[in-house]
Amino acid sequence: MRQRAQGLGAAPVALADVAEAHGPAARGMLLVLLSVPCLLPLPGAGTVLSLGLAALALALWRSPDGLSLPGRVARLELSSDSARRLFQSLAWVYEQAARLACQRLDRMVHWAESGRRLWLAPLVALMALLIFLPIPFGNVLPALALALTGLGLMFRDGLGVLLGAVFASLSVLFAGGLGWMAWRLAGHWVGF
Repeated sequence: MRQRAQGLGAAPVALADVAEAHGPAARGMLLVLLSVPCLLPLPGAGTVLSLGLAALALALWRSPDGLSLPGRVARLELSSDSARRLFQSLAWVYEQAARLACQRLDRMVHWAESGRRLWLAPLVALMALLIFLPIPFGNVLPALALALTGLGLMFRDGLGVLLGAVFASLSVLFAGGLGWMAWRLAGHWVGF
C-alpha cells in the first residue's frame, strides 16, 4: 500500500483501482473501509455507510466468487492526495492488524476461503440494517463484527472471521433485547 501511495501521480484514482490494488482481499478491504468509521461517534456516518454496506451485500450476493463493484461506484474518483492518504492509512491499519492476524492452518484458514463465504452477503446485509437503525450505541457491535470479518478475509485468518460472526450474534442479541424491553415497557405503559 505504501508503494502504491508513493507511485501515484497527479491524476485522480477510481475506486475500482483501489479495490484492484487489494486483489482477492478487496472484499475484506471494503468491509473494513465501510465499517470502521461507524465505530466513531460521527453524526450520520452510520446511516450513510450502512447504505454502502447494503450495496456491498447486494454485490456479494450477485457474485459470491468475485467482487464486481457497481459501475457508478467503481467510477467514483478520489483526488491523488486523498488516494495517497487513503493508501497510507490502509497500510497503517494493515500493519496493526497483521500483528494480530495469523495465516497458519491452526487459525482455521478454511473459514476464510472462498468456498465458505455464502453467508457473507446475508451477514453484511443484517449488520447494515442494524447500523442503519437508530439504536443507542447500536453501531458499535455490528461495525466491529464487519471489521473483524473483513480483516479475517484479508489476512485469511479464520479466527478473525469467526470472531466477526460472534460479534454479529451479539449484535442481534443486543438489538433484540432492546426491542423486547421497549415492547414490554410500551405494553406496561399502555396497559396491555
